[in-house]
Amino acid sequence: MRVRVDVEADVPSLHWKDVHGPARGVLYSVLRTADAELAGKLHDAGWAGHRVKPVGLTSPQFRGAPKKAGVYTTSRDGSVWFGSPVPEIASALVTGLATRKELAWGPAKLRIRGFTLDIDAPPAGDEVELSTATPVILKHDSRYLLPGDEHYVERLRHNLWHKADVLSLPAPGALRVLEAGPQRRFMVRGSPRIGAQVRVALSADPRLVDALRSWGLGLDTLQGFGWVR
Repeated sequence: MRVRVDVEADVPSLHWKDVHGPARGVLYSVLRTADAELAGKLHDAGWAGHRVKPVGLTSPQFRGAPKKAGVYTTSRDGSVWFGSPVPEIASALVTGLATRKELAWGPAKLRIRGFTLDIDAPPAGDEVELSTATPVILKHDSRYLLPGDEHYVERLRHNLWHKADVLSLPAPGALRVLEAGPQRRFMVRGSPRIGAQVRVALSADPRLVDALRSWGLGLDTLQGFGWVR
């Protein structure tokens, strides 16, 4: 399940380190509001015997924000997406968000104007296309990978197989990268994250496609990366 939270920022711009940096803390704060035990278990142990956390979100996305060199500008028309393919986690996200009037995103306050559950059915067919709204993070031998790099498709396929295994779903089939955006670099808690938005073609069980839309592609989905549009 996916939920779009409509927000309005109280500052004209965010520092680049605050675009993705606060995401993990915000997510756990929302979960703790609804179910502190679940939030603690997810943080400490992961899910279903795996260290991974089946949950994702975006950095704040602002429509109509003016372009300004060196800063991430905001607007009164923003949104932050949250999601999880696990009903227990998804329910806690909705409950936690419903009790809030704002999200403390680093030094910024994002006033919540409302939220909407996304109940659209995933694309049907033997092969579907998925595009991301935030950069996909992948690594090989401690090196960040970009589309076109050796091992990129291999590591993305492994990531998706692992997510299918965590959810006890059939492993995906063929995977192709159709399009990629420019390299993006963000600082997260003092360390860089390097990736790019992508559009991929994927052969997979519709249940896995639906799960990925609520979780994301690649690593660091808790930091707002890899969210599927």
